[in-house]
Amino acid sequence: MRMLLSAAALAAMLGASACMTTTETSSAMSAPVAATDIVDTALAAGQFKTLVAAVQAAGLESTLRGAGPFTVFAPTDAAFAALPAGTVADLLKPKNKAKLASVLTYHVLASKVPSSAVAGKTVDVATVQGKTVKVVGAADGTVTVNGAKVVAADVNASNGVIHVIDRVILPPM
Repeated sequence: MRMLLSAAALAAMLGASACMTTTETSSAMSAPVAATDIVDTALAAGQFKTLVAAVQAAGLESTLRGAGPFTVFAPTDAAFAALPAGTVADLLKPKNKAKLASVLTYHVLASKVPSSAVAGKTVDVATVQGKTVKVVGAADGTVTVNGAKVVAADVNASNGVIHVIDRVILPPM
């Protein structure tokens, strides 16, 4: 069954420890909180140079350094490189700042949602951009976001969580 939920409702509904087993609750509660924000965590990882450059070009850096909480579906440099030739360069042009911001905010939820919250569920969740993404938590533990595979989940930051995805997701126009 598909549900249309806001990010806050998704976090509230799926983040409840009552839905987790004792082991899951213990590990979720003991997960360390990083000392660095989303931007610094991405920079330190070394595989998000294009994403961080885009965030800076779109004027979103201070937002993603803010209190949050945020969930960021972060495409790697390889994911950006897989876009058609010239796409990234075109988006980074000052005249395309609004379009770039739209693409980037389509990768962000206005709440912290761990991967365990979507296990075995399919949900449509509102992004900061305003459109929804379809998050599928398969029974085998894999998670996809609009078809992009989450290749590393639950990278904690002081103001949220990063889920690394294998491709850039584009909002419907």
